[in-house]
Amino acid sequence: MTAREPFASGPTIDPRASAPTSPVRFDERGWHTYGASVSPDGSAFAYIVDDGDGYPRAAQRSLSTDGVGELRWVRLRANGPVRRVIHSTDSRWLAVEIAPSGGEHHQVWVVTTDAEDDTAFRVGATRPDGRSFGTVSLVGWDTDWVLITATEPDGTAHSLRVHPGTGTTMTLDVRVGGALIDSWKGATLVRVGPRGYRDMLLVRRRMDTVDDDITMTPLLPNDPGSVTDQGYILDQGFDHPSLVFVGPPQDEERDLDSVQALVVSDFDAKFPRLLGVEVAEHGVRFRVLAQRPDIGVDTFAVSHDQSTVALLWNRSGRSELQILTLPDQTLHEPIPLPGDVAHHLSISAAGKLIAVTVSSPQHSPLVHLVNTTTREVVAVRDDVVVGAGPSSTLRPELVEFFARDGMPLSGWLFRADQARRAAPRPTLVYFHGGPEAQTRPEYNFLFGPLVDAGITVFAPNVRGSSGFGRLFSHADDRYGRYAGIDDAADCADHLVSHGIADPDALYCSGRSYGGYLTLACLTFHPDRFAAGIAICGMSDLESFFRNTEPWIAVAAYTKYGHPDSDRELLADLSPIHRIGEVRAPLLVVHGAHDTNVPVSESQQMVDELRARGAVAELLLFNDEGHEIVKRHNQQILTEAVAGWIHAHPSRTAGVRR
Repeated sequence: MTAREPFASGPTIDPRASAPTSPVRFDERGWHTYGASVSPDGSAFAYIVDDGDGYPRAAQRSLSTDGVGELRWVRLRANGPVRRVIHSTDSRWLAVEIAPSGGEHHQVWVVTTDAEDDTAFRVGATRPDGRSFGTVSLVGWDTDWVLITATEPDGTAHSLRVHPGTGTTMTLDVRVGGALIDSWKGATLVRVGPRGYRDMLLVRRRMDTVDDDITMTPLLPNDPGSVTDQGYILDQGFDHPSLVFVGPPQDEERDLDSVQALVVSDFDAKFPRLLGVEVAEHGVRFRVLAQRPDIGVDTFAVSHDQSTVALLWNRSGRSELQILTLPDQTLHEPIPLPGDVAHHLSISAAGKLIAVTVSSPQHSPLVHLVNTTTREVVAVRDDVVVGAGPSSTLRPELVEFFARDGMPLSGWLFRADQARRAAPRPTLVYFHGGPEAQTRPEYNFLFGPLVDAGITVFAPNVRGSSGFGRLFSHADDRYGRYAGIDDAADCADHLVSHGIADPDALYCSGRSYGGYLTLACLTFHPDRFAAGIAICGMSDLESFFRNTEPWIAVAAYTKYGHPDSDRELLADLSPIHRIGEVRAPLLVVHGAHDTNVPVSESQQMVDELRARGAVAELLLFNDEGHEIVKRHNQQILTEAVAGWIHAHPSRTAGVRR
């Protein structure tokens, strides 16, 4: 079966008929907003709006001293969830990344910000020879040129600069596994390397010679296991003094043809820091501009006048917003945010206005505007409807403990007041994806309704998660996967030993890598869980590598192992090869347009279990990809998870006879 075949055999299953459902309180009405882009001139902002009616869409609103203007939808000739929106440097254009039908083959469209002009251009669809790219991702803008990474089906990535008006395309770099990060005035930052081992190159192309003169310079010394994946090129030249190496004699001796950049990297450190780097004729030098003990930089944004850098820090899962001013390099006191976790920074040209997305377990994501002068934070509210969920009593507790080998683990425990007073309720252990991701105290559409339905949720950060330093994030690489699977069992044991969970009413679930870990729990530790719900998870690592997108496979070798040199390891770690151990009923969930983890990974698990007489069901969403993004589908999924748990009330009830 190829990655693009929906099924080898078997019918498409109606989601509502595929698994037991349970009535849950679900927030279908309230709007979710996120991913805002402030226009550089500060006159407007664009953002992504999930109003509960279909896929999330892009919208624009004006800004003035009178407040926020009326919402205007961005019209595109493609149907699917919008992933990203970015204003051009001159504020006249808006670039939009969209995932048609929710799949992994993305497109980039460019529209004007003129409210009377609905013209839309698709950019980067094909190579100059007419062949189609596999997927296109939006990076940003270089003056009035849009920056994209266009990846061929074989994984070759083209870093492109495209003019939306003329369609003229300039190739900045071509390499397998590359990704364009930024480009400005002939200097380009390209990320290279697989997951967990990413470096940054400065590519310079001189166009004034007979043949293009291309130079490539690594920004930082070799440090295996470090990740440098965010960057921003500072303007340079006679009118722009050094912002990285400030004061004499550096300014006087600075090579005016040098390039300076800001990057986020955990090079030579446990946690990511903000570094300033200068590449000059005499060599490369760098300095630390922002670091804090035991917490790392999540992301940053730089104003076009280069006076202000907005930083989001990750402090044990919670976010802190901080301003760094240049060239004095002063790190100011954090600006309090009205929520636990923040994402998606954008900043105006003069650094006076920041847009940021804020959420909490009790509150869905909402765009906020921050005045960096007054430090005032104002929510942008598009509707006045207050939904029915999540539970207002949802107050996660940080639980810390140790794995069997002494590795420190932690997770967020979500339980309602009724669960605190009564005997242990059904408990769901829910694993995040990645595995280089982190469960944080932010909004999750599943958790509130499940808690309201009387189900305690524990969302752990097992080894391999981000946010806990380099050693922890690499602790599950290749043969470390066995210990990561044991972490899942240790989570269950901790919940039971501390009276949080009933040993006969423990359940496991997760999406993507969390879906794989769910299947691994049921096969490596079959006596721990009463039932499982695996969402878009890998059942066979060998078939996953054969059928996933090539660029995803190339990036994942360092995490799981290589299909050739680590064939035995991949086979031994694949749940489908241990399927005879499964005792618990299994519900698998998948989006039909998922080419990241192909649908065949779920189908083959269900087919094998049913052939053995086990209880296994498939919940298929025909209009989703690797993520379940439509609010209506999220409700169906939530009801199915609660229904599956309630339909299998104990571990003994799920044992095959």
